[in-house]
Amino acid sequence: MDQLARSLADLGLPHPLCVQAARAAIDAGDPDSARRRAESVRDVLLTPVINATGVLLHTNLGRAPLAVTSPAEYSNLELDLDGGSRGSRQAGVGHLLAAASGAEAALVVNNGAAAVLLVLAALAGDGQVAVSRGELVEIGGGFRVPDVMTQSGATLVEVGTTNRTALADYEAVADRVGLIMKVHRSNFSVTGFTSEVDVGTLAGLDPPLVVDLGSGLLDARCPWLKEGPPPWLAREPALRQTLDSGAALAIISGDKLFGGPQAGVIAGRADLVERCARHPLYRALRPGALVLGAVQDVALAYLGRTASQLPFWAMATVPVAALRRRAEAMGVGEVVECASLTGGGTLPGVEIPSIGLAFDGDLTDVLRAARPLPVVARVHDGATVLDLRTVAPEHDGVLAERLAELAGRS
Repeated sequence: MDQLARSLADLGLPHPLCVQAARAAIDAGDPDSARRRAESVRDVLLTPVINATGVLLHTNLGRAPLAVTSPAEYSNLELDLDGGSRGSRQAGVGHLLAAASGAEAALVVNNGAAAVLLVLAALAGDGQVAVSRGELVEIGGGFRVPDVMTQSGATLVEVGTTNRTALADYEAVADRVGLIMKVHRSNFSVTGFTSEVDVGTLAGLDPPLVVDLGSGLLDARCPWLKEGPPPWLAREPALRQTLDSGAALAIISGDKLFGGPQAGVIAGRADLVERCARHPLYRALRPGALVLGAVQDVALAYLGRTASQLPFWAMATVPVAALRRRAEAMGVGEVVECASLTGGGTLPGVEIPSIGLAFDGDLTDVLRAARPLPVVARVHDGATVLDLRTVAPEHDGVLAERLAELAGRS
């Protein structure tokens, strides 16, 4: 067993895991399966990959890429450095997010679903919340608005129809609901005979309006981009403009168009944000120092007008001509025009022009098996396409070598 376990050392796993795989193989009467068993353990561990799918916010690949470093140091996470008393872990980052979005206050929790749950629990409790039938969405992983509302203790009041909801539908229930909630259909679109009520109109009703934006665009003007907002963002609602239109609160996800770590941001009226922060559920949903530090860095980048350097925005806005030059410099495969997607439940149906490398047949299994950097690509019309928009330039050399090896085999 020891000899078999030591033969697995090249996989880079701690010795006890190699012993475990060797023991399981021997117990099964199949010593030759030890390597496969050890590889199956290695392959479920978190590891960097090259994303050549063209999906910028690929949920299976961690959505927005973000470099996070944290030295082994203490921080003033919950310490007021001026007075020496216990402080708030949200004070600093909350101030930055409020300044960046034009909100009175902001609060960070561990993801977007948690933000929706906390808002409903803190502001609606056992009351009623009006939502258009056309906005009772389900996103990846089984997150359904009606189910989250049930868990919060609030009662759903459906208004309108799947394709058309009018102001009169909300007015009919306004005197008996505690909140009106508007949910951005960020991962699908409804076309044809449709209508909905805009934020500004809904904000004129008595119950506070909460808007779940989900996709995370901070400001529709994109002041951090020299050329302003790209055409593919034309119809995407943003946090600042939603609050300016009168929403009491708005919710975004940190790892989508915001370009940060997985987090949920609740922004808007200070009194309502405070009620969320004081709710008992907040303690179960609050993020730790690593997430707060990452959100702080991203917020500072927006305020400092350097957010164009965030990995998401850098990849999303690189010119097609630059991608073509990179593809041609690799010297392998066929340089082809293709289309990238934002992904992550954002901008359904919207494509971003891009450039990729195409190879005949389905090579995705072989590319994923590459080590130390697996490559994730896609198949289109019988060819494997590697979209360079989502490949970091520093990985071009490694990718070119891997593709040259594959081309040499064929």
